[in-house]
Amino acid sequence: MDVSEAVVDRLAAAGIDTVFGIPGTQTLPLNERLEARAEFRFVMARHETAVSHQAWGYAETSGRPAATVVVPGPGDMNAMNGLKNAYNDCTPVIHLAVETDPERRGGDAIHETPPETYDTVVKSNRLVERPAQTAAVLEEAISVAETPPKGPVRVGIPKSFLSMDVPLVAGGGSERGCAGGGGERNRSRVPAGALERAAELLADADEPVIVAGGGVRAAAASDELRRVACQLGAPVVTTYNGKGVLPDGAGSAAGLVAGTLSGSAAPELLEALATADGALAVGTDLDAVATRGWTVDLPDELVHVTLEADDIATGYEPAVGIVADATDALAALEAALEERGLETVAGPEADSGVETDTARERAAAVRRATSDRLEALRDESPPLTSVGALEAVREGVPADAIVTADAGGFRVWGLNVFDAAGPRSYVNPGSWASMGTGLPSGIGAQCANPSGDVVVLTGDGGLMMCVHELHTAVAEDLPLTVVVFVNDDYAIISDEAERNYGLAADVYGWPDAPIDFEGLAASFGMRTERAETPAAIRSTLESAVEADEPILVAIPTDPNEPQASDWMAE
Repeated sequence: MDVSEAVVDRLAAAGIDTVFGIPGTQTLPLNERLEARAEFRFVMARHETAVSHQAWGYAETSGRPAATVVVPGPGDMNAMNGLKNAYNDCTPVIHLAVETDPERRGGDAIHETPPETYDTVVKSNRLVERPAQTAAVLEEAISVAETPPKGPVRVGIPKSFLSMDVPLVAGGGSERGCAGGGGERNRSRVPAGALERAAELLADADEPVIVAGGGVRAAAASDELRRVACQLGAPVVTTYNGKGVLPDGAGSAAGLVAGTLSGSAAPELLEALATADGALAVGTDLDAVATRGWTVDLPDELVHVTLEADDIATGYEPAVGIVADATDALAALEAALEERGLETVAGPEADSGVETDTARERAAAVRRATSDRLEALRDESPPLTSVGALEAVREGVPADAIVTADAGGFRVWGLNVFDAAGPRSYVNPGSWASMGTGLPSGIGAQCANPSGDVVVLTGDGGLMMCVHELHTAVAEDLPLTVVVFVNDDYAIISDEAERNYGLAADVYGWPDAPIDFEGLAASFGMRTERAETPAAIRSTLESAVEADEPILVAIPTDPNEPQASDWMAE
């Protein structure tokens, strides 16, 4: 069988129908087969760095993996940034990399890099050594990518193999499919003894708290998380990657989230964690980024649930460590707590009960304290602060829109003020925190949700790292709305350089060479708008999101505003 045709067949059998990439002479045999199949969409990016971020955004907002395909060497290495991002966030991606042919390997053939170069940025790195193995290796790779903890898997296929017609070794990994959430989950058993100790510890706590990470979203465990939080009367604090696993803000199905654990978290949120007499950390590795190098105080009565045994006791020594899937662990914990007299709250909209009210009151108190700290930054006179601009954007964007956020100063503010509506409605990079992800991930999100509203939040520094993808959005006719906050500066860096190193203010800014983002976007064929006040932002975004075309909205923000971590610590 034709090897390239077999690759496409295996992707289709696994429910993968979208491939992001940039074609090259090495990939053309595979591109030819993709273009011939009506069920596939090949999205051509403008730089390989964007390719893997696009697939990441696709998977994060849909729960389904996408594939990527790049040329050897420069293409593969450019894609490493996004692969590492997906690896840290446990996001499934099938990365098809064309390899140097075996007979030329080691001879500095064009674009040659040793295959092991990529070992540390993916969950698994598979090299096809013989053409007959291609389909079987790919099927195994798809299975590995979709097995929790999920992650990107690289499949290196030598160029000459793609054009061969050979008998293929049969595999068995992909026929299970991934429609509707990834096929059969590799469900883990929750150790009975650990479960009993965890339930006892948490049930005895008077003021417990929950820290929820991205593993809750990956396991589709938001309902289980909500019920356990209501049973315990525990407010929920999310990690960077966990933001959105429960809706932020108030409401009948929300109101349980106190905020996001980050470098800019309010002291009141940190106090809620430090003074709790029991804590459940679920779906998180409690990494050094979220916990400020493990300096955030957590109670000794800590139950830590994660899928990776190596993450247990890395930064915190838990009273109970459980290696298990978040859905399995939370469901088992719910039953164990009910046996101890803690009432299960039925239905996702249930909002009654003493414990539920307690959880919401405790969460609301932290949110109010956070909001009070921001009051002085809500001046409506241009240029707006990031706080004022983000709050206006949230009001102007539909609650059910998918929002992808880049890294940068505005994103740090956004962790405190921009409410996420649900588990797959807000995408932002976790501990890898690479800039230049917002627009590519928005493109991926729009491809995964063609009838949904998608809004990209990015700073001017982050957008310039991927500005070429504005052209991809136009060429692919993707009706996403790109919001760029413009302050003509790498403001976080300039602020630190001035404060701690005595360099000039705005040393890494470019006020004397401002970027005309409206003109730049227009040159790609994109409609543009500008909004400088909260009222203008709200009305402009309401109109932009309703439009059936890609639109860029530029919002000038104050280059001299304080940085979130400094302001919130005062």
